[in-house]
Amino acid sequence: MANLGFGGLGVMGSQMVSRLLSKGHTVTGYNRTRSKAQWLIDKGMKWADSPCAVSAAADVTFAMVTNSAAIASITEGPDGILAGLSKGKIFVDISTVSPSVSRALAAKVREKGADMVDSPVSGSVITLQEGRLSVMVGGRRETFERVMPLLLDIGPKVTYVGDNGLALAMKIAINLSLAVQMMAFSEGVLLAEKSGIARATAVDVLTHSAVASPMIQYRGPFVLQQPEEAWFDVNMMQKDMLLALELGRQLDVPLPTTAVSNEFLTAARGMGMAKLDFAVMFDVLAQMSGISK
Repeated sequence: MANLGFGGLGVMGSQMVSRLLSKGHTVTGYNRTRSKAQWLIDKGMKWADSPCAVSAAADVTFAMVTNSAAIASITEGPDGILAGLSKGKIFVDISTVSPSVSRALAAKVREKGADMVDSPVSGSVITLQEGRLSVMVGGRRETFERVMPLLLDIGPKVTYVGDNGLALAMKIAINLSLAVQMMAFSEGVLLAEKSGIARATAVDVLTHSAVASPMIQYRGPFVLQQPEEAWFDVNMMQKDMLLALELGRQLDVPLPTTAVSNEFLTAARGMGMAKLDFAVMFDVLAQMSGISK
């Protein structure tokens, strides 16, 4: 069993810690709001008062935060993860950030004698809880081989994709399709609804049709009723879409459907729906179609 650390105990991060604890690992955790982590402390997680204390206590430290600014805040400074790293330790960043930001952070980690891999995941809270999460890893292969058994305790599908930053490029390539698929699904539902088909019937048919990807199957019903807590809100989805558009410009890859879908996320934010699950793109298109819930 491993001695692990985890910084960032949001919806996904906390569920990952829960799985790691259930596998018998020792986990020291930190979150900006301790009360949100109390259920993990009750389950056996050790509490640390700073990210530095987490990485100082652990052999392998994980982090899962919202964006590039958040990863800087949790890693930099005297209380950051970098300050607690030393020779032989490993930092696994599960956050979805810019590949260039991640590569720069990996260089700082190696200056400490430690090593880092970027290891974003594909899936939702449900797929994580059900043990069906997909994990991608970018970095040195020997470091990947050291952390692979730990990542398999989080999800059953772990894939090494290459050097630092490449797992993030792969994650961005996946996530742009989430919003694009949601946009196409919304168009289909609304076309059926304005033809005279009940919305619930259209959703049922589409989520059991040839277009029903796993994402459509679990998020499609959100056009009928939003979840009590967003699985992946508009702000988070747009952050990934902007990362995709930035990468597309850098690599000269046109992303037309990404660009259009991103505009509907902007509209959702402008309409006060930034904290709702990004399936609310449907509501934006519905209002443009003259339909209200």
